Amino acid sequence: MTISLQEDNQKQIDSSSVSEPAVASALRTIDCEIDGLAELRTLLSNGLGSVFSKAISLIQNAPGRVIISGIGKSGHIGQKIAATFASTGTPAFFVHPSEASHGDLGMITKDDIILALSWSGETAELTSIINYAQRFRVPLISITSRSESALGKNSDAALVLPRVKEACPHGLAPTSSTAMQLALGDALAIALLEAKGFSATDFKTFHPGGQLGASLKHVSDLMHGGDRLPLVQDNQLMSEAIVTMTEKSFGCLGVVNASNHLIGVITDGDLRRNMDGDLLEKSVSEIMKPDPITISEDMLTSAALEQINSSSITALFVLRDKKPVGIVHIHDLLRAGVA
Repeated sequence: MTISLQEDNQKQIDSSSVSEPAVASALRTIDCEIDGLAELRTLLSNGLGSVFSKAISLIQNAPGRVIISGIGKSGHIGQKIAATFASTGTPAFFVHPSEASHGDLGMITKDDIILALSWSGETAELTSIINYAQRFRVPLISITSRSESALGKNSDAALVLPRVKEACPHGLAPTSSTAMQLALGDALAIALLEAKGFSATDFKTFHPGGQLGASLKHVSDLMHGGDRLPLVQDNQLMSEAIVTMTEKSFGCLGVVNASNHLIGVITDGDLRRNMDGDLLEKSVSEIMKPDPITISEDMLTSAALEQINSSSITALFVLRDKKPVGIVHIHDLLRAGVA
């Protein structure tokens, strides 16, 4: 079917008339949520900061886990906060407040601490959890907008959010409010992470799969060693070195001295630049580039890939006490999913 130029232009005009109001709406939503986060930041710099510090102290001193609860949109945010806590070294899980009233309160022990989310602070479904916390003296932290609410008054630390305008034009759909809840949950998780000294190695324990897990591996997990290492002595001839380079298939050679210290490298590019009549009769020390870029075994693979990319090379030798113990190629990193 043929579409005329006039029809095509009309479709572009119609598309433009639809997209521009949509973009304007998106910008208003983002601006509204930014305003909410700005107010939250101001509060944290003032009175809310002391309550935030108390909440961190309560969580740190609890011998058990952080039990997070909420319903509706607050519940969805709560589930994300629980996942973030758990993945950053703070044992946590989400308990649905309705299910808590039907037996799941048994999941909460006296060693735990509860973090409850409710914008109004009067969510009926949270009543059983509040009463349970009072009865068994389980510390209760709340994220709410009303300090005088049932949840706020019964909390050991009430993180009271500013009552800001929602992006929804009717003021009904939680938008700015949930953005603040999420940001405050992230702030709690990161503050706890930093207080515990939670490292990238610890992070790897909870993220073994996918691209993130690959990026958190160490070079020692991927490097080639032993007989796979493309190494030649500095007094060898290039005629011998080229044979070794071809056999090892890394596109480069490491040059070592009598003490087995790496003193230089030779790449395919070096061969092309020195392709003259007497290349094969030269010693490797005449062709090599001295002081090569190297890495250690305990470097993260993500850092190794960054080093390769920034140096415009394809492989790195791994040293231990100045001696080569491995080599890692960019293809090894990419195959492992490092990015």
